Amino acid sequence: MSEADNKATRGPTTPAGTDNPQGDTLYAVRQKVYPRAVTGRFATWRWILVWATQLLFYGLCWLPWNGRQAVLLHVVERKFYIFGWVFWPQDVFFLAVLLIISAYSLFFFTAVAGRLWCGYACPQTVYTEIFMWIEEKIEGNRSQRMKLDQAPMSPRKFAIKAAKFGAWGLLSVWTGFTLVGYFTPMHELLQEAISFSFGPWELFWILFYGGFTYLFAGVMREQVCKYMCPYARFQGVMFDPDTLVITYDTERGEPRGTRKKGVDPKTVSKGDCVDCGICVQVCPTGIDIRNGMQYECIGCAACIDACDQVMEKMDYPKGLIRYTTENAMKRHWGRKEIIGHVMRPRILIYAGVLVAICIAFVWGLATRSTLRVDVIKDRSTLSREIEGGLIANVYNLHVMNMTEKPRTFTLSASGLDGVKVTPDTPINVDAAEMKAVTIEVAAPPESGKPGSNTVYIEVKATDDASVAVREKSVFLIPR
Repeated sequence: MSEADNKATRGPTTPAGTDNPQGDTLYAVRQKVYPRAVTGRFATWRWILVWATQLLFYGLCWLPWNGRQAVLLHVVERKFYIFGWVFWPQDVFFLAVLLIISAYSLFFFTAVAGRLWCGYACPQTVYTEIFMWIEEKIEGNRSQRMKLDQAPMSPRKFAIKAAKFGAWGLLSVWTGFTLVGYFTPMHELLQEAISFSFGPWELFWILFYGGFTYLFAGVMREQVCKYMCPYARFQGVMFDPDTLVITYDTERGEPRGTRKKGVDPKTVSKGDCVDCGICVQVCPTGIDIRNGMQYECIGCAACIDACDQVMEKMDYPKGLIRYTTENAMKRHWGRKEIIGHVMRPRILIYAGVLVAICIAFVWGLATRSTLRVDVIKDRSTLSREIEGGLIANVYNLHVMNMTEKPRTFTLSASGLDGVKVTPDTPINVDAAEMKAVTIEVAAPPESGKPGSNTVYIEVKATDDASVAVREKSVFLIPR
């Protein structure tokens, strides 16, 4: 099939309306893309990633853990529960490090093999793949979908379209519901759904996220990747001649032309490309990879699977379209040389930084304290004299138990001779809770100088002496 034929099958090519006789426009009407189903090793990997990511997304919010949801980003309580960990707003540092790891991972994988994220794990790609699978099951294969769209409206067409849009809508709403279930406990959200008594923000986010899932994956599809995603625009600065990208072997494939199966291309003065156009038909963004590297290419490798199948049928070697590098194509490198140049200084630096940050992140989580204490001096009464001639200062303590079990803590003070805490009764704090207490720290007036003195307030768990926090504060003695 020629390029003209491929364009014809993708939809109208007439530019948008204009009054000038030449037909010049600032934009063109979208050519609807009808991707053809494809099988192969890269298609298999795409579906493995679809299953893996969606099992995590749809299933993790239903997983119980210690009588609660295993993963719950509870905005109302301002606590994030992730399995055995409880994160408070003070732990935002870990979120920052996680974002840095994500950014470096993106740089690393892009420098190695192009847009792997876009082609295999990006939510836009994953949900578009799911929506297209639903479309194929309801409307049929590529040619059947094209015929259905070109046919006039009829009861049969209306029923098929309604079934497809209905399935898309149900999946989109369930996707929005699942997302909100990570921020509102799922059992509460389910009860609200049964009684249809959602809070205003919960209903808004279910419809908002579900609506955009439907719009992006069902309606806009490749337009999101081509016109809206910033990654498509700045990916070029991450590539270099040794980056693995999907490439058409022009030297081997040209000139293109049809021929019978098994015919030696050299005998008919042709290259290996039989100009079938299947590589264009399977492309989710509707590009022709034979025209060279294009920013619209999301690196899904559907064209590699399709071309390999054609080469196999023609009894030609596979790899006319393959993952390779610009330098490898020019210099005819083999796999060993390609791998050797992929592991270049830039990649080693990225990998080293990424490993170092990951190790620091894991170490930080492993050594993270399960107790946090905030000490705030009460400013309403700076200091006062109490029974026995002692000077007392009042402090407000916020004691955070960051474990999944209740704990008892003892209080003590140091830094001045004869300093003590009243009351000195232990504090009981429930699992993953914070308790606010007011204490008095008293010391003899001769234990320090008039004015500001340094005092330390210590909070220690009764069941584990290693769980202790020592906070510095100010103790005032009247002049």
